[in-house]
Parts: sequence; structure tokens; C-alpha cells
Amino acid sequence: MQRISPVKAFKLVVLGAALYLSLAANLTFAQAYPSKPIKMIVPFPAGGTTDIVARIVAQRMSESMGQPVLVDNRGGAGGAIGADLVAKAAPDGYTILMHNITFPLSSVAQALNNRSPFNVDTDFAGVSIAVYVPFVWTANPSVPAKDLRELANLLRTNKSLQYNYGSTGPGSAMHVLGESYKRDAKIEMEHVPFKGAAPLKQELLTGRIQVGGDQLSSSLAEIKAGSLRALATTATKRIAGLPDVPTVKELGFPGLELEGWNGVFAPAKTPKDIIDRLNREIVAAVRNPDVAKRLSDLGADPVGSTPAEQEAILKRQMDQFRAVIKDMKLE
Repeated sequence: MQRISPVKAFKLVVLGAALYLSLAANLTFAQAYPSKPIKMIVPFPAGGTTDIVARIVAQRMSESMGQPVLVDNRGGAGGAIGADLVAKAAPDGYTILMHNITFPLSSVAQALNNRSPFNVDTDFAGVSIAVYVPFVWTANPSVPAKDLRELANLLRTNKSLQYNYGSTGPGSAMHVLGESYKRDAKIEMEHVPFKGAAPLKQELLTGRIQVGGDQLSSSLAEIKAGSLRALATTATKRIAGLPDVPTVKELGFPGLELEGWNGVFAPAKTPKDIIDRLNREIVAAVRNPDVAKRLSDLGADPVGSTPAEQEAILKRQMDQFRAVIKDMKLE
């Protein structure tokens, strides 16, 4: 039997102790998380769907995790400013992002124009799709059209009409859909970008912007009150709470179909155990009966997906509109 020299034995002991301490430290960190408040970045101003969903989910997470989950609104550049803050944050689970359907579309547009401050494929780790929220086209009631097909006919037969459509920012879902609609319907409208759904809705209500769109929760109350008119939903089926609103496919615009969602992301390289903990908390939050009812009342469908399911949705939607965005040269 070969004897181990005292020096070699000492080295093995030191190595074993270091490995033990490293594993123990990692285990302690995972068990202790979170040990301080978590910041949930919303890359839009307060009042829009993403902000509303974030605050409902964050409140429940705060209760279950024993630490405050604080919503921080950082609007601008179609959501890119807030997303970039998360992309560059420490991957420790204390800075996370609540984004929406605009994320994959604006990221494609910015990447094609070589002006994206981050890489959506490599700078983020998916956590969960929290909810599905239908995307709805809306108009000021003064617009003499009850749906997108009538709007197209109106603008084609009245060339003197100077209509504007608003979006939540360059490369946002409404920007991409608006330009696709103009192309498919062979009409003209001027694009006016805003920093989020709340300022866009305000301009729609005053009539300074004729047409716009965002996820349903942003405008459901105004649609039901009659202060905004729903022209169409981009969902694959009619919305249960608004059964008279047709889908874009019904109106002859199948290329405008787009499933709306709100989901949570973390910086890339966030440890898997932290991602798993956040995923469990979000799934539990949106499936809590009280939270689920609050979300459903806002037109949101609680989901709580896995990170892999979230990644698949993003990839599918980016692939769906990549060629369109490139052809339209969106900025």
C-alpha cells in the first residue's frame, strides 16, 4: 500500500475543507435568499398593464418570501431602458424584470438597427410567464369605425383624413402591429410613440391620438365605460369579457395575430436555485385564488409557466415578426 506524504495529505485536507466551505456557503446563500428587498423593474410608467400585473404579483411575493418586492418604474425607449438595467445588474436574484410582449419585438428591431444596449438571447434568464393578457386595438369614440376593417375602408376612401396611431414606444408591439396593419390594409397613419400605456391612453381619451393599442388591462375600464372603443383583439379567439370584439383574423388580418403576456426575467448567470425559487414564488402568486381573481377581473389569464416554456414563447414570437420588422426597417 502506497503511503501518502505528509505534505500531500495536508494539501488534500485543505482542498477538501475548501470544497466543503464552498458548498456550505452556496447552500447557506440559497437557504437565506432573499435576505433583503427585491427590486422588480417595470420598463414602463405606472398605470399600464405591466405595472398593474407587477404590483399585484409583487405584493403576494412580498408576503410569501418575507422580504419586500418593490416595483420600480423605469420607462422609455420601448422598454429598453428598464430592461438594460436588469441586463447589467448583479445576477443575485435581487433585481428582476417584469416585461411584456413588446420585449421580443423591440429587441429584434433594436438589434437589426445595431442600437440594442443588450442581447435578449444571452443577457437574460427566463423565470416565468406570469399571465396572458389579450392585446386590444382601441380608438377614440369619435372615429367613425367600429372595427379594423371599417377603419381601413374609412382611410382608403377618405385620403384627406390625417389619423395618428400611438404605441408604447419604438419597436413596441403596437408599433410593429401598426406598421403591419398599414401595409396589409394599404393605408397611411402616422406613428406617435409614447413611454408607456398610461400616457398613450390619456392621449386616446382626449382624441389627440385617434388609434392605439395595448394589453387589455390598460383600457378595460374605459372600453366598458364607452370612453374608448375596442376595434379588435390580436388573440386567437374572442375575449370572454368582450364577446362583441372581433379577432384580427375574423376581420381579414391574420398576420396581426399575437398572444399578449407579462413575464419575469432575471440577469443571465443568476444561479439556478435562485431562478427556481423565483419561479415557484411567481407560480404560487398567480395561482393564489385571491390573486387569480384580481388578475382575471383585469382581463388577465393567470399562467405561471416554467422558464423553458417562457423561452419557447419568446423565440416563437421573435421568429414570427423578425422578417416583418426587417422589411419595414423599424427603428
